[in-house]
Amino acid sequence: MEENSILSHGPPPPMNILPPTPAGLESLYTLCRKIYPDQVNPLQVTALLKYWLGGPDPLDYISMYANPGKPNENIPPHWHYISFGLSDLHGDARVHDISGPEGISGFGFELTFRLKREPKETAPPTWPATLMQSLAKYVFQSGNTLCAGDHVSWHCALDNSESRIQHMLMTSDAQLGTTRTPFGSVDFIQIVGVCPEELKAAQQWNGMGVLEMLKKLPSTGGVWHITDMRRGENIFELDVNAHDVVERGVELEGSNLSGVSARCSWGEQLDWTLGGARQSKNDINSGNTMSLIDNEFQRMKSTSQDSMGKSSHQEGISNSALRFDALGHNNVGLPESTELSFVKKLEGVHLIFNLEAGSLLPLAIRGRVKHGRHFTFKSVLGEIAITLVTSSVTGTLVNNEHPYVAQGYWLQVLITDDLAQDMGEKFHMLSNPETVILPQTFTWPEYKLSITIVPDKI
Repeated sequence: MEENSILSHGPPPPMNILPPTPAGLESLYTLCRKIYPDQVNPLQVTALLKYWLGGPDPLDYISMYANPGKPNENIPPHWHYISFGLSDLHGDARVHDISGPEGISGFGFELTFRLKREPKETAPPTWPATLMQSLAKYVFQSGNTLCAGDHVSWHCALDNSESRIQHMLMTSDAQLGTTRTPFGSVDFIQIVGVCPEELKAAQQWNGMGVLEMLKKLPSTGGVWHITDMRRGENIFELDVNAHDVVERGVELEGSNLSGVSARCSWGEQLDWTLGGARQSKNDINSGNTMSLIDNEFQRMKSTSQDSMGKSSHQEGISNSALRFDALGHNNVGLPESTELSFVKKLEGVHLIFNLEAGSLLPLAIRGRVKHGRHFTFKSVLGEIAITLVTSSVTGTLVNNEHPYVAQGYWLQVLITDDLAQDMGEKFHMLSNPETVILPQTFTWPEYKLSITIVPDKI
Protein backbone atom coordinates (compact mmCIF):
# COMPACT_ATOMS: atom_id res chain seq x y z
CA MET A 1 0.00 0.00 0.00
CA GLU A 2 1.25 3.45 -0.82
CA GLU A 3 2.51 5.67 1.97
CA ASN A 4 -0.10 8.34 1.26
CA SER A 5 -2.96 5.96 2.11
CA ILE A 6 -4.12 4.65 5.46
CA LEU A 7 -6.57 2.01 6.60
CA SER A 8 -9.51 3.19 8.59
CA HIS A 9 -13.07 2.25 9.44
CA GLY A 10 -15.59 4.50 7.77
CA PRO A 11 -17.78 6.27 7.32
CA PRO A 12 -17.28 7.56 10.87
CA PRO A 13 -20.24 7.79 13.22
CA PRO A 14 -21.87 11.25 13.25
CA MET A 15 -20.40 13.60 15.84
CA ASN A 16 -21.12 17.25 16.44
CA ILE A 17 -17.44 18.13 16.12
CA LEU A 18 -17.18 16.58 12.62
CA PRO A 19 -18.18 18.41 9.44
CA PRO A 20 -21.16 16.93 7.59
CA THR A 21 -20.46 14.26 4.99
CA PRO A 22 -20.47 15.82 1.49
CA ALA A 23 -23.80 15.27 -0.25
CA GLY A 24 -22.39 13.27 -3.16
CA LEU A 25 -20.42 11.00 -0.86
CA GLU A 26 -23.40 10.54 1.46
CA SER A 27 -25.55 9.42 -1.49
CA LEU A 28 -23.05 6.69 -2.34
CA TYR A 29 -22.67 5.68 1.30
CA THR A 30 -26.45 5.37 1.58
CA LEU A 31 -26.55 3.02 -1.40
CA CYS A 32 -23.80 0.88 0.12
CA ARG A 33 -25.65 0.70 3.44
CA LYS A 34 -28.69 -0.73 1.65
CA ILE A 35 -26.57 -3.60 0.34
CA TYR A 36 -24.49 -4.01 3.51
CA PRO A 37 -26.76 -2.94 6.38
CA ASP A 38 -24.60 -4.85 8.86
CA GLN A 39 -21.37 -3.11 7.73
CA VAL A 40 -22.01 0.58 8.30
CA ASN A 41 -18.33 1.07 9.21
CA PRO A 42 -16.42 -0.88 6.55
CA LEU A 43 -12.66 -0.99 6.42
CA GLN A 44 -11.44 1.79 4.11
CA VAL A 45 -8.28 2.80 2.33
CA THR A 46 -8.13 6.56 2.72
CA ALA A 47 -5.86 9.02 0.93
CA LEU A 48 -3.91 10.87 3.63
CA LEU A 49 -3.54 13.94 1.42
CA LYS A 50 -6.59 14.38 -0.74
CA TYR A 51 -6.16 14.84 -4.48
CA TRP A 52 -7.80 18.27 -4.35
CA LEU A 53 -5.18 19.32 -1.80
CA GLY A 54 -2.26 18.20 -3.99
CA GLY A 55 -2.13 14.51 -3.12
CA PRO A 56 -1.25 11.92 -5.80
CA ASP A 57 -4.25 9.60 -5.39
CA PRO A 58 -7.53 10.70 -7.04
CA LEU A 59 -9.76 8.38 -4.99
CA ASP A 60 -10.60 9.87 -1.59
CA TYR A 61 -11.75 6.52 -0.23
CA ILE A 62 -12.02 2.85 -1.16
CA SER A 63 -14.41 0.86 1.01
CA MET A 64 -13.91 -2.89 1.42
CA TYR A 65 -16.92 -5.05 2.28
CA ALA A 66 -17.24 -8.73 3.13
CA ASN A 67 -19.86 -10.11 0.78
CA PRO A 68 -21.30 -13.50 1.85
CA GLY A 69 -22.18 -14.41 -1.74
CA LYS A 70 -25.05 -16.74 -2.59
CA PRO A 71 -23.85 -20.35 -2.33
CA ASN A 72 -27.14 -21.70 -3.72
CA GLU A 73 -26.46 -19.65 -6.90
CA ASN A 74 -22.77 -20.60 -7.09
CA ILE A 75 -21.72 -17.10 -5.96
CA PRO A 76 -18.87 -17.60 -3.44
CA PRO A 77 -18.01 -15.33 -0.50
CA HIS A 78 -15.81 -12.46 -1.67
CA TRP A 79 -14.42 -9.04 -0.89
CA HIS A 80 -16.25 -6.15 -2.53
CA TYR A 81 -14.18 -2.98 -3.15
CA ILE A 82 -15.95 0.29 -3.98
CA SER A 83 -14.24 3.57 -4.92
CA PHE A 84 -15.26 7.13 -4.08
CA GLY A 85 -13.76 10.02 -6.05
CA LEU A 86 -14.27 9.51 -9.78
CA SER A 87 -17.74 10.97 -9.30
CA ASP A 88 -18.34 14.38 -7.75
CA LEU A 89 -18.46 13.91 -4.00
CA HIS A 90 -18.46 17.59 -2.98
CA GLY A 91 -20.35 19.58 -5.61
CA ASP A 92 -18.22 22.68 -5.15
CA ALA A 93 -15.81 22.40 -8.14
CA ARG A 94 -12.84 21.45 -5.97
CA VAL A 95 -12.32 18.38 -8.16
CA HIS A 96 -14.99 18.17 -10.87
CA ASP A 97 -17.02 20.69 -12.82
CA ILE A 98 -20.32 21.34 -11.11
CA SER A 99 -23.21 19.35 -12.57
CA GLY A 100 -26.90 19.33 -11.74
CA PRO A 101 -28.82 16.22 -10.72
CA GLU A 102 -29.88 15.54 -14.32
CA GLY A 103 -26.31 15.38 -15.65
CA ILE A 104 -23.47 13.00 -14.84
CA SER A 105 -21.52 13.32 -11.62
CA GLY A 106 -17.83 13.97 -12.25
CA PHE A 107 -16.64 11.31 -14.69
CA GLY A 108 -19.99 9.61 -14.28
CA PHE A 109 -18.76 6.42 -12.66
CA GLU A 110 -17.02 4.76 -9.72
CA LEU A 111 -14.95 1.58 -9.80
CA THR A 112 -15.71 -1.67 -8.01
CA PHE A 113 -13.90 -5.00 -7.75
CA ARG A 114 -14.98 -8.39 -6.43
CA LEU A 115 -12.18 -10.67 -5.21
CA LYS A 116 -12.84 -14.27 -4.18
CA ARG A 117 -12.37 -14.64 -0.46
CA GLU A 118 -10.00 -17.39 0.62
CA PRO A 119 -11.36 -19.70 3.35
CA LYS A 120 -9.02 -18.50 6.12
CA GLU A 121 -8.97 -14.80 5.21
CA THR A 122 -10.22 -12.54 7.97
CA ALA A 123 -9.31 -9.19 6.36
CA PRO A 124 -9.41 -8.02 2.72
CA PRO A 125 -6.12 -7.74 0.79
CA THR A 126 -5.30 -4.12 0.05
CA TRP A 127 -3.63 -4.55 -3.34
CA PRO A 128 -6.96 -4.03 -5.23
CA ALA A 129 -7.09 -0.51 -3.75
CA THR A 130 -3.71 0.25 -5.33
CA LEU A 131 -4.96 -1.15 -8.65
CA MET A 132 -8.06 1.04 -8.51
CA GLN A 133 -5.98 4.13 -7.73
CA SER A 134 -3.83 3.39 -10.78
CA LEU A 135 -6.87 3.20 -13.04
CA ALA A 136 -8.27 6.37 -11.49
CA LYS A 137 -5.00 8.19 -12.19
CA TYR A 138 -5.29 7.17 -15.83
CA VAL A 139 -8.84 8.54 -16.01
CA PHE A 140 -7.92 11.85 -14.36
CA GLN A 141 -4.78 12.31 -16.48
CA SER A 142 -6.32 11.36 -19.83
CA GLY A 143 -9.93 12.42 -19.37
CA ASN A 144 -10.99 9.06 -20.83
CA THR A 145 -13.69 7.16 -18.99
CA LEU A 146 -14.08 3.41 -18.52
CA CYS A 147 -17.31 1.72 -19.62
CA ALA A 148 -18.80 -1.75 -19.53
CA GLY A 149 -17.18 -3.85 -22.27
CA ASP A 150 -13.85 -1.98 -22.20
CA HIS A 151 -10.61 -3.84 -21.65
CA VAL A 152 -7.30 -2.82 -20.12
CA SER A 153 -4.00 -4.58 -20.85
CA TRP A 154 -1.88 -4.89 -17.73
CA HIS A 155 0.79 -7.42 -18.83
CA CYS A 156 1.44 -8.69 -15.31
CA ALA A 157 -0.56 -10.34 -12.54
CA LEU A 158 -2.94 -7.85 -10.96
CA ASP A 159 -1.55 -8.69 -7.52
CA ASN A 160 2.09 -8.95 -8.72
CA SER A 161 2.09 -12.70 -8.10
CA GLU A 162 2.55 -15.57 -10.56
CA SER A 163 -1.17 -15.57 -11.35
CA ARG A 164 -2.52 -15.97 -14.88
CA ILE A 165 -4.98 -13.13 -14.18
CA GLN A 166 -3.00 -10.37 -15.90
CA HIS A 167 -5.53 -8.13 -17.64
CA MET A 168 -8.93 -6.55 -17.04
CA LEU A 169 -12.36 -6.28 -18.59
CA MET A 170 -14.98 -3.81 -17.37
CA THR A 171 -18.60 -4.63 -16.62
CA SER A 172 -21.55 -3.16 -14.73
CA ASP A 173 -21.62 -4.04 -11.04
CA ALA A 174 -24.42 -6.58 -10.52
CA GLN A 175 -25.59 -5.11 -7.19
CA LEU A 176 -24.83 -1.41 -7.46
CA GLY A 177 -25.77 -0.66 -11.07
CA THR A 178 -26.49 3.07 -11.52
CA THR A 179 -27.54 5.61 -8.92
CA ARG A 180 -28.40 9.29 -8.88
CA THR A 181 -26.85 11.82 -6.52
CA PRO A 182 -27.50 15.55 -6.03
CA PHE A 183 -24.64 16.16 -8.45
CA GLY A 184 -25.67 13.74 -11.20
CA SER A 185 -25.79 10.06 -12.10
CA VAL A 186 -23.09 7.52 -11.22
CA ASP A 187 -22.50 4.12 -12.86
CA PHE A 188 -20.60 1.49 -10.90
CA ILE A 189 -18.09 -0.12 -13.28
CA GLN A 190 -16.64 -3.38 -12.02
CA ILE A 191 -13.10 -4.54 -12.78
CA VAL A 192 -12.95 -8.19 -13.90
CA GLY A 193 -9.58 -9.95 -13.90
CA VAL A 194 -8.96 -12.12 -16.97
CA CYS A 195 -6.28 -14.32 -18.52
CA PRO A 196 -4.25 -13.25 -21.59
CA GLU A 197 -6.25 -15.59 -23.82
CA GLU A 198 -9.49 -13.99 -22.69
CA LEU A 199 -8.14 -10.49 -23.29
CA LYS A 200 -7.12 -11.51 -26.82
CA ALA A 201 -10.63 -12.80 -27.45
CA ALA A 202 -12.09 -9.48 -26.27
CA GLN A 203 -9.78 -7.64 -28.66
CA GLN A 204 -10.65 -9.90 -31.59
CA TRP A 205 -14.38 -9.75 -30.90
CA ASN A 206 -15.73 -7.52 -28.11
CA GLY A 207 -15.59 -7.28 -24.34
CA MET A 208 -19.30 -7.80 -23.72
CA GLY A 209 -19.31 -11.05 -25.65
CA VAL A 210 -16.40 -12.46 -23.63
CA LEU A 211 -17.98 -11.26 -20.37
CA GLU A 212 -21.13 -13.21 -21.23
CA MET A 213 -19.01 -16.31 -21.78
CA LEU A 214 -17.20 -15.87 -18.45
CA LYS A 215 -20.53 -15.33 -16.72
CA LYS A 216 -21.72 -18.85 -17.51
CA LEU A 217 -19.06 -20.67 -15.49
CA PRO A 218 -18.65 -20.26 -11.71
CA SER A 219 -14.92 -20.90 -12.02
CA THR A 220 -14.49 -17.93 -14.43
CA GLY A 221 -16.43 -15.46 -12.30
CA GLY A 222 -20.04 -16.50 -12.52
CA VAL A 223 -22.97 -14.11 -12.76
CA TRP A 224 -21.29 -11.54 -10.47
CA HIS A 225 -17.91 -11.73 -12.25
CA ILE A 226 -15.89 -12.51 -9.12
CA THR A 227 -12.14 -12.51 -9.80
CA ASP A 228 -10.22 -15.54 -8.54
CA MET A 229 -6.50 -14.83 -8.65
CA ARG A 230 -5.83 -18.57 -8.21
CA ARG A 231 -7.74 -19.52 -11.35
CA GLY A 232 -5.43 -21.65 -13.45
CA GLU A 233 -7.54 -22.34 -16.54
CA ASN A 234 -8.90 -19.92 -19.10
CA ILE A 235 -12.35 -20.07 -20.66
CA PHE A 236 -11.05 -21.97 -23.70
CA GLU A 237 -9.58 -24.71 -21.52
CA LEU A 238 -12.81 -25.00 -19.53
CA ASP A 239 -15.31 -24.83 -22.40
CA VAL A 240 -14.63 -26.79 -25.59
CA ASN A 241 -17.13 -24.61 -27.49
CA ALA A 242 -15.60 -21.26 -26.48
CA HIS A 243 -13.34 -20.95 -29.54
CA ASP A 244 -16.29 -21.52 -31.87
CA VAL A 245 -18.34 -18.87 -30.06
CA VAL A 246 -15.61 -16.27 -30.52
CA GLU A 247 -15.00 -17.26 -34.15
CA ARG A 248 -18.69 -16.91 -34.98
CA GLY A 249 -18.83 -13.58 -33.18
CA VAL A 250 -15.92 -12.17 -35.15
CA GLU A 251 -17.33 -13.40 -38.47
CA LEU A 252 -20.81 -12.02 -37.82
CA GLU A 253 -20.08 -8.86 -35.81
CA GLY A 254 -16.43 -8.00 -36.37
CA SER A 255 -14.28 -6.43 -33.67
CA ASN A 256 -14.99 -3.41 -31.49
CA LEU A 257 -11.28 -2.67 -31.14
CA SER A 258 -10.57 0.28 -33.42
CA GLY A 259 -6.96 1.09 -32.57
CA VAL A 260 -3.87 0.23 -30.56
CA SER A 261 -0.69 1.85 -29.41
CA ALA A 262 2.14 0.07 -31.19
CA ARG A 263 5.64 0.27 -32.61
CA CYS A 264 5.10 1.21 -36.22
CA SER A 265 6.35 3.48 -38.97
CA TRP A 266 5.77 4.24 -42.64
CA GLY A 267 7.54 5.75 -45.61
CA GLU A 268 6.82 6.57 -49.24
CA GLN A 269 8.17 3.98 -51.68
CA LEU A 270 8.63 5.10 -55.27
CA ASP A 271 10.56 2.17 -56.79
CA TRP A 272 7.98 -0.22 -58.18
CA THR A 273 10.01 -1.35 -61.16
CA LEU A 274 9.87 -4.88 -62.50
CA GLY A 275 12.78 -5.80 -60.26
CA GLY A 276 11.01 -4.45 -57.23
CA ALA A 277 7.84 -6.28 -58.17
CA ARG A 278 9.75 -9.55 -58.26
CA GLN A 279 10.97 -9.08 -54.72
CA SER A 280 10.32 -12.16 -52.64
CA LYS A 281 8.22 -11.62 -49.52
CA ASN A 282 11.00 -13.28 -47.51
CA ASP A 283 13.78 -11.24 -49.09
CA ILE A 284 14.12 -7.70 -47.80
CA ASN A 285 17.82 -7.31 -48.47
CA SER A 286 17.37 -4.85 -51.33
CA GLY A 287 18.91 -1.47 -50.72
CA ASN A 288 15.63 0.43 -50.92
CA THR A 289 13.86 -1.71 -48.35
CA MET A 290 16.72 -1.90 -45.88
CA SER A 291 17.30 1.83 -46.19
CA LEU A 292 13.66 2.46 -45.41
CA ILE A 293 13.82 0.23 -42.36
CA ASP A 294 17.00 1.93 -41.15
CA ASN A 295 15.58 5.41 -41.64
CA GLU A 296 12.08 4.85 -40.39
CA PHE A 297 12.72 2.36 -37.59
CA GLN A 298 15.75 3.88 -35.91
CA ARG A 299 13.40 5.20 -33.22
CA MET A 300 11.98 1.76 -32.55
CA LYS A 301 14.25 0.86 -29.67
CA SER A 302 13.34 -1.50 -26.91
CA THR A 303 10.86 0.16 -24.57
CA SER A 304 8.22 -0.99 -22.13
CA GLN A 305 5.47 -3.29 -23.27
CA ASP A 306 3.00 -1.81 -25.70
CA SER A 307 -0.53 -1.16 -24.49
CA MET A 308 -3.64 -2.25 -26.30
CA GLY A 309 -6.59 0.00 -26.89
CA LYS A 310 -10.13 -0.15 -25.73
CA SER A 311 -12.96 -0.43 -28.20
CA SER A 312 -14.40 2.59 -29.93
CA HIS A 313 -17.73 2.60 -31.73
CA GLN A 314 -16.87 5.61 -33.87
CA GLU A 315 -16.70 4.62 -37.55
CA GLY A 316 -15.90 7.98 -39.12
CA ILE A 317 -12.48 9.63 -39.11
CA SER A 318 -11.94 13.12 -37.75
CA ASN A 319 -8.75 15.07 -37.24
CA SER A 320 -9.35 15.63 -33.55
CA ALA A 321 -10.74 12.20 -32.78
CA LEU A 322 -7.57 10.25 -32.03
CA ARG A 323 -6.54 10.11 -28.40
CA PHE A 324 -3.87 7.72 -27.16
CA ASP A 325 -2.32 7.66 -23.73
CA ALA A 326 -0.50 5.45 -21.25
CA LEU A 327 -3.11 2.71 -21.59
CA GLY A 328 -3.76 3.29 -25.28
CA HIS A 329 -7.46 3.82 -24.66
CA ASN A 330 -10.41 5.57 -26.14
CA ASN A 331 -11.26 7.21 -29.41
CA VAL A 332 -9.14 6.62 -32.46
CA GLY A 333 -8.00 9.72 -34.33
CA LEU A 334 -5.00 11.99 -34.64
CA PRO A 335 -2.57 13.30 -32.01
CA GLU A 336 -3.36 16.93 -31.36
CA SER A 337 0.20 18.11 -31.93
CA THR A 338 0.51 16.56 -35.41
CA GLU A 339 1.00 19.00 -38.28
CA LEU A 340 -2.47 18.60 -39.75
CA SER A 341 -2.17 21.27 -42.41
CA PHE A 342 0.35 19.32 -44.51
CA VAL A 343 -1.40 16.84 -46.81
CA LYS A 344 0.50 14.69 -49.32
CA LYS A 345 -0.77 12.10 -51.79
CA LEU A 346 1.71 9.22 -52.06
CA GLU A 347 2.46 7.00 -55.05
CA GLY A 348 3.26 3.96 -52.95
CA VAL A 349 3.99 3.17 -49.33
CA HIS A 350 5.97 0.80 -47.15
CA LEU A 351 4.57 0.08 -43.69
CA ILE A 352 6.70 -1.32 -40.90
CA PHE A 353 5.49 -2.99 -37.71
CA ASN A 354 7.22 -4.82 -34.92
CA LEU A 355 6.01 -8.38 -34.36
CA GLU A 356 3.64 -7.54 -31.51
CA ALA A 357 1.89 -4.93 -33.63
CA GLY A 358 2.06 -7.10 -36.75
CA SER A 359 0.32 -9.95 -34.95
CA LEU A 360 -2.76 -7.68 -34.81
CA LEU A 361 -2.94 -7.29 -38.59
CA PRO A 362 -5.15 -10.40 -38.98
CA LEU A 363 -7.54 -8.83 -36.44
CA ALA A 364 -7.41 -5.46 -38.22
CA ILE A 365 -8.34 -7.03 -41.57
CA ARG A 366 -10.76 -9.73 -40.50
CA GLY A 367 -12.44 -8.00 -37.58
CA ARG A 368 -12.47 -4.41 -38.85
CA VAL A 369 -11.70 -3.79 -42.53
CA LYS A 370 -13.86 -6.65 -43.81
CA HIS A 371 -16.74 -5.19 -41.82
CA GLY A 372 -16.30 -1.73 -43.35
CA ARG A 373 -14.52 -0.25 -40.32
CA HIS A 374 -11.20 1.47 -39.71
CA PHE A 375 -8.22 0.40 -37.61
CA THR A 376 -5.39 2.63 -36.38
CA PHE A 377 -1.85 1.86 -35.22
CA LYS A 378 -0.45 4.79 -33.21
CA SER A 379 3.28 4.79 -32.53
CA VAL A 380 4.22 4.70 -28.85
CA LEU A 381 7.49 6.44 -29.72
CA GLY A 382 6.21 9.50 -31.54
CA GLU A 383 3.36 11.11 -33.45
CA ILE A 384 3.29 8.58 -36.30
CA ALA A 385 -0.07 6.91 -36.94
CA ILE A 386 -1.29 4.49 -39.62
CA THR A 387 -5.03 4.06 -40.25
CA LEU A 388 -6.40 1.30 -42.46
CA VAL A 389 -9.74 2.34 -43.92
CA THR A 390 -12.36 1.14 -46.38
CA SER A 391 -14.39 3.17 -48.85
CA SER A 392 -17.37 3.04 -46.46
CA VAL A 393 -15.52 4.93 -43.69
CA THR A 394 -16.57 8.57 -43.78
CA GLY A 395 -14.35 11.63 -43.42
CA THR A 396 -11.23 10.09 -44.96
CA LEU A 397 -8.70 11.73 -47.27
CA VAL A 398 -8.23 8.70 -49.52
CA ASN A 399 -10.13 7.45 -52.54
CA ASN A 400 -9.63 4.89 -55.32
CA GLU A 401 -7.47 7.33 -57.31
CA HIS A 402 -5.33 8.27 -54.30
CA PRO A 403 -5.33 5.32 -51.86
CA TYR A 404 -2.42 6.62 -49.75
CA VAL A 405 -2.63 10.09 -48.23
CA ALA A 406 -0.50 11.51 -45.42
CA GLN A 407 -1.67 14.34 -43.23
CA GLY A 408 1.39 15.29 -41.29
CA TYR A 409 2.64 12.09 -39.65
CA TRP A 410 -0.76 10.39 -40.02
CA LEU A 411 -1.04 8.01 -42.96
CA GLN A 412 -4.38 6.76 -44.26
CA VAL A 413 -4.32 3.56 -46.32
CA LEU A 414 -7.34 2.54 -48.40
CA ILE A 415 -7.89 -1.21 -48.39
CA THR A 416 -10.10 -2.43 -51.23
CA ASP A 417 -12.19 -5.60 -50.95
CA ASP A 418 -9.81 -7.58 -53.18
CA LEU A 419 -6.76 -6.39 -51.25
CA ALA A 420 -8.43 -7.20 -47.93
CA GLN A 421 -9.16 -10.73 -49.12
CA ASP A 422 -5.54 -11.30 -50.15
CA MET A 423 -4.23 -9.70 -46.95
CA GLY A 424 -6.44 -11.97 -44.86
CA GLU A 425 -4.86 -15.01 -46.50
CA LYS A 426 -1.27 -13.79 -46.31
CA PHE A 427 -1.57 -12.48 -42.75
CA HIS A 428 -2.85 -15.81 -41.46
CA MET A 429 0.71 -16.78 -40.50
CA LEU A 430 0.83 -13.80 -38.12
CA SER A 431 -1.84 -15.44 -35.99
CA ASN A 432 0.99 -17.62 -34.65
CA PRO A 433 3.72 -14.97 -34.28
CA GLU A 434 6.16 -17.32 -32.56
CA THR A 435 6.51 -19.29 -35.82
CA VAL A 436 7.17 -16.27 -38.09
CA ILE A 437 10.69 -15.92 -39.49
CA LEU A 438 11.74 -12.28 -39.19
CA PRO A 439 12.07 -9.92 -40.88
CA GLN A 440 9.07 -10.78 -43.07
CA THR A 441 7.85 -8.62 -45.95
CA PHE A 442 4.50 -8.85 -47.73
CA THR A 443 4.36 -7.12 -51.11
CA TRP A 444 1.50 -6.12 -53.41
CA PRO A 445 3.20 -4.49 -56.44
CA GLU A 446 -0.08 -3.90 -58.24
CA TYR A 447 -1.20 -1.77 -55.28
CA LYS A 448 2.27 -0.25 -54.74
CA LEU A 449 2.16 -1.43 -51.14
CA SER A 450 4.52 -3.44 -48.98
CA ILE A 451 4.48 -4.29 -45.28
CA THR A 452 7.49 -5.46 -43.27
CA ILE A 453 7.33 -7.18 -39.87
CA VAL A 454 10.49 -6.85 -37.79
CA PRO A 455 11.49 -8.27 -34.40
CA ASP A 456 10.15 -6.60 -31.26
CA LYS A 457 13.70 -5.68 -30.29
CA ILE A 458 15.93 -4.35 -33.05
